[in-house]
Amino acid sequence: MEVVSLAVIGERLGALSPNEPRIVVSGNFATPWELVNLAAATIPIFRFFVLNPQTGWPRREGIITETPFVGTGVRSDDDLKYLPMRLSLVPRLFATSRPPDVVMVQTSSPRNGKVSLGIETNLLPAAIEEVRRRGGLVIAQINRHMPYTFGDAEIVVDDVDLAIELDAPLPSPSERPLDEAALIIGENVASLSNDGSTLQLGIGQLPDAALDCMHHRRHLGVWSEMVSDGIMKLDRAGAIDVNRVMTSTFLFGSPEMYEWADENPRLVMRRTEVANNPARIAEQPGMLSINTALQVDLYAQSNASFVRGRIYSGFGGQPDFVSGALHSRGGQAVLALRSWHDKSDASNIVPLLTDPVCSFQHSVIVTEQGIAPIFGFSQQSQARSMIDHAAHPRAREELSLAAQKMHLLGSD
Repeated sequence: MEVVSLAVIGERLGALSPNEPRIVVSGNFATPWELVNLAAATIPIFRFFVLNPQTGWPRREGIITETPFVGTGVRSDDDLKYLPMRLSLVPRLFATSRPPDVVMVQTSSPRNGKVSLGIETNLLPAAIEEVRRRGGLVIAQINRHMPYTFGDAEIVVDDVDLAIELDAPLPSPSERPLDEAALIIGENVASLSNDGSTLQLGIGQLPDAALDCMHHRRHLGVWSEMVSDGIMKLDRAGAIDVNRVMTSTFLFGSPEMYEWADENPRLVMRRTEVANNPARIAEQPGMLSINTALQVDLYAQSNASFVRGRIYSGFGGQPDFVSGALHSRGGQAVLALRSWHDKSDASNIVPLLTDPVCSFQHSVIVTEQGIAPIFGFSQQSQARSMIDHAAHPRAREELSLAAQKMHLLGSD
């Protein structure tokens, strides 16, 4: 690894031979912004491949962004190339249809001949392996504020070609106070947990609210695509089994949580194709997968990706973890959402989705109205359970009429 100036890296980027090179970049809150902006200013036409690009993502003619998970930085980008697929399968693209020419990462400072990807492992190990096989470039933005995490996050310094040094705190998600509905949903979801359960949490208020209600549990495990402040608080409350390693693929939290993660021997970062592998998920005892959605219909199909026909986020890890949890001994796949959307003044439980399906066949649907079990139910009983136990009272009559027309109100 050679530590150089931005100017030197700019020269190397400007000399890239492909007509339209592809640059794989750390996403979420690990984005190496200095390198990203340098590429945008240096290369006339190229492709970014990134997960969850954040606000401020460069957009101009000549920059094409590819992503399996859309973030705030590209939601209104008409040139966005959204890749609708399970995250567990995305790393295969680097060796097939979307080979990388450059990988840009943000890492920790070197320790014992290695640097760590810190809060974002995800797709990066696969991308680094493939770009090195192809003779491409690995460029690091070394930041002393990046926590050193173990497992697949660790990279030997010889696998990095060029690096710049930076001293800048990592960003964190903005905090939103929990409203009454979120608190009730959190309590409902937490009631489905048991001592010894293994947890997976998606991004959002509702999974965090559920974690806040599990501090009384003991011997919990963690096998999750993401780890947030809620897991740190569970650990400090003594709810996490000290004999079980917490597994994650990216971290999404506060500066306090990043400090907790730094050199934490009980937290291991795994690459996406391991952490999101449904077979590996199914091996976890009592897997409790907790995810959210924008809408769910009476066939229990969820939409977590589209708003008014336009891509909003993506499949993410939800289909991987729903499948894995349902195959776990004692596992459950929980879908948590508010029953009513105040801004549109409409029910989030609808007769039939009009947007693409993200996942389906969960164990239960949870709202602030209650818990609607659906696993093993006939489609008629499934619809009735959702209407009676999860739908908002204002929507129940309309949903019942729709269910009748859809032949979903007969008996078992």
